[in-house]
Amino acid sequence: MPDFARRLAVFSAALLALMILGCASMQNVDLGAILGGRTGQLDEPTVLAGLKEALRVGSENTVASTSTVDGFLGNALIRIAMPDQLDGAASTLRKAGLGGYVDELETAMNRAAEQAAGEARGIFWSAITAMTIEDAFAILRGHETAATDYFRSRTESDLRARFAPIVAEKTESVGLGRLYGQLTDTYGKLPLTSKPALVDLDAYVTDEALDGLFTVLAREEQAIRQDPAARTTELLRRVFGG
Repeated sequence: MPDFARRLAVFSAALLALMILGCASMQNVDLGAILGGRTGQLDEPTVLAGLKEALRVGSENTVASTSTVDGFLGNALIRIAMPDQLDGAASTLRKAGLGGYVDELETAMNRAAEQAAGEARGIFWSAITAMTIEDAFAILRGHETAATDYFRSRTESDLRARFAPIVAEKTESVGLGRLYGQLTDTYGKLPLTSKPALVDLDAYVTDEALDGLFTVLAREEQAIRQDPAARTTELLRRVFGG
């Protein structure tokens, strides 16, 4: 996802730089030296004027990549598969030539996740604005997914609470319960089978949607930290030193 990686690159650099530059006690900090790039002071008014807008746009684009059609279904990294409890039933149905029931249920779960993912935007923004200078330095000095881990520790409980009712609404709108019933009923009618254990699909889709969101963020963060080719803007080249 080169376009998404480029936008998240701006977002990541903006987040780190803005949190440091915005602290009154750090007004003269040498960002290039801290981030391992070239030495030399950055012009605060210029950086702040652009970074606030970049941070806003970047956070919106981060969520947009997962909340679009096929944001989950079309991404093998985060595509929501059948719950473990239904693996046996799904395998049996496919062998019996009834895999269409499995495909329909998987598609519905991913569509529900895509429609719920947009709720992350406001919660991520709240976490960003609440970040302290200590948080920023911990991220800068941390491991390759430190920023993602920060977001997860600060936002996961709020995201789950926000996602749950929306997932329930979306699973109803895409007919997930009906499709689940069709799958289990069809499987139960096959020879030598019985209905599989009941699964709370709303809770399952909520958990998988959150995992997918943070998985995407972690992968993109790793790219920014490790790959100079991902630093595609002048700001990134100045901060990270190319």
